[in-house]
Amino acid sequence: MNWRGAAVAPSGTHHVRDGTPLYDERFDEVLTFHEPGLAAVRRDGRAWHIGSDGEPAYRRRFDRTFGFYEGLAAAAAPDGWRHVRPDGADLYETRYAWCGNFQDGRCAAREPGGAYLHLTAEGVPANDARWRYAGDFRDGVAVVQSDDGRSTHIDLLGAPIHGARFLDLDVFHKGFARARDEDGWMHVDTSGRPLYQKRFAAVEPFYNGQARVERLDGGLEVIDETGVSIMELRPALKSEFAALSDELTGFWRTQAICAAVELGVFETLPASAAGLARAFGLKPDRTRRLLRALAELRLAEYVDGMWRTTGRGAFLAAGHPWTLADAAVEYGRFFPAMWEPLPRALRGNEEWRPPDIFGEIAADPGRVATHHRMLASYALHDYGPVADVLDLSGDERVIDAGGGLGALAGLLVEAYPQLRVTVLDRPEVVERAARLPQPDRVTFRAGDLFEPWDVEGDAVILARVLHDWDNGPALRLLRQAHRTLPSGGRVFAVEMVLSEDGAAGGLCDLHLLAVTGGRERTACEYAALLDQAGFVHGSLRQLPGLTSVVVGIRK
Repeated sequence: MNWRGAAVAPSGTHHVRDGTPLYDERFDEVLTFHEPGLAAVRRDGRAWHIGSDGEPAYRRRFDRTFGFYEGLAAAAAPDGWRHVRPDGADLYETRYAWCGNFQDGRCAAREPGGAYLHLTAEGVPANDARWRYAGDFRDGVAVVQSDDGRSTHIDLLGAPIHGARFLDLDVFHKGFARARDEDGWMHVDTSGRPLYQKRFAAVEPFYNGQARVERLDGGLEVIDETGVSIMELRPALKSEFAALSDELTGFWRTQAICAAVELGVFETLPASAAGLARAFGLKPDRTRRLLRALAELRLAEYVDGMWRTTGRGAFLAAGHPWTLADAAVEYGRFFPAMWEPLPRALRGNEEWRPPDIFGEIAADPGRVATHHRMLASYALHDYGPVADVLDLSGDERVIDAGGGLGALAGLLVEAYPQLRVTVLDRPEVVERAARLPQPDRVTFRAGDLFEPWDVEGDAVILARVLHDWDNGPALRLLRQAHRTLPSGGRVFAVEMVLSEDGAAGGLCDLHLLAVTGGRERTACEYAALLDQAGFVHGSLRQLPGLTSVVVGIRK
């Protein structure tokens, strides 16, 4: 019987044409027919392929089978996944953790260790590349994701189509692809360039020159290929007035969190509202009001008559390894006053000078402890992947300039058992670090980063140091690193790198201006600084999240 035109019956147990069953057999599950006229079926935990007469195409049985694409089908068995021919024979001996379907003579597969690759129609890897994820090919192009979470397009040989990398990405449809960066979704052309500046919460592929999109305010509209709105399909779910008002009240959140931390709420939970009121000498009604605010922020929740800390709120307990309790106090008590002169800072008036935040901290031993504990929490959270991208041989002498309490240094010597790291920082920071347990191959040296470094090294790390300074002082720091390193030595700047045309990071950039006089920078700006300091700009390595590593090689 001809299989063309057959469909899966509404029951999902067999195939029909024009409502008439093709055969008498019934299965637990059937999939649609594919060339060469075979369909995947499953019954009683066993799976195989059948012809249009309902008879098995071969004797073998699997755990799962799928449709034939380009003459090959994915099949899973206890020993792993593979592709089979129409007669049920394996295409290759290798077993995978998962296999996709062939398109354009290529197929995505996942190795037992978790890496993705593409296979050829002969069942061999298309190239040596391995990816965090690899998608299907369409018209000779596929999307692949690197370990840093960024995605790009590759061709059938595995070569990049363009140099652009995105947080999320789709294959091309009629010359355009959906893509997402830190600011939202957009469409890009085959060179990886955005078609327009706007960003959206979601976008659909273009259909005859138009696409349906969801705006960041929840409204729906149709746009053309330049991003211009053609018509609105749904108004904003939240008015721009209300959204702006919400932004203006952001300090409510900061101050509520700061107050709860200073009171010790997160160390005391779980507790009843009455118990908290007694513990801290608060008015019972006002204690309930604070807890209600913390619940709105998803930091606390009321369960079975008790208030408990949420997973998010746990970071505000002082004993958490990544505690943000100190950050709450810094942002709530110290930073607001530093932001007040921002208009003068933006005008560049001569009477404005950036605060001497490092001097202020040094004058207060208590704040030395809390401020640098805050920085260590961010380092432990953000710097985990740094060691993997430095590409060190493992026996270098590394200078961690401005390395604080040694959080990054500890991660480095853990990743490289022969590595030696010297943390260079201000005297009060080194004195504080000496009170903490440190790995054997981490040493501390007190000094002024702007004066000659009395230490030798093969590599220098400046982790979130350059962004604390404007270009003049930042260049001085890089020149100190240059004097310390031998020819061919490398400097690694661990920073958030701004995109050339995006908005992400703009507020952090203003914060640095207000608090330290520093700035975030683009890749081009870092390349220019490295060149002026005598380094060759080596590479830019993006990590998951907001962090990147800018590499310079000493000339």
